[in-house]
Amino acid sequence: MRTSHILLMANYNAAMNRNLYQAARTLPAQALAADRKAFFGSILGTLNHLVNGDTIWLKRFAAHPAGYRQLDAIVALASPAFLAELRFDNIDALWEHRRWLDELILQWAAGITDADLDHTLDYVNSRGAASKNFFSVLMHFFNHQTHHRGQVSNLLSQEGIDIGVTDLLMLIPDEPR
Repeated sequence: MRTSHILLMANYNAAMNRNLYQAARTLPAQALAADRKAFFGSILGTLNHLVNGDTIWLKRFAAHPAGYRQLDAIVALASPAFLAELRFDNIDALWEHRRWLDELILQWAAGITDADLDHTLDYVNSRGAASKNFFSVLMHFFNHQTHHRGQVSNLLSQEGIDIGVTDLLMLIPDEPR
């Protein structure tokens, strides 16, 4: 059941990113880069933060004892210098990278086994060494994405752009009665 939930979250992540980027790409570059006093400044800044955060976490996940070969490509990428780094100043280039990341996440999520989820993930962050339950960290990974997509949804809404339904519930199948 936990692996099914991870696949659900990976699919939800990809679907919501498609909707979000489709909406964001209707704005001119100046509107995307405008400082809106959000935590990461602009729409573009927040979307870059999500790519940076995902990259950092996926690199950590690649060190899991399961040895996820699906993450080899992410290991080869340079790490972001900091979480607010503006790695992509162009929405189209950012979208291409986001699509690649989402496909990578989907492929990787499909290879996670239930036994993998009970491992402790050891990693280093800005505060030092950490050891956390892998399943719990995965839930944080997806929750972090949802949190910041919600911020971007709000910023787009302020521009009069509705990205549509964002509820995870839309992807959860009905149970037979």
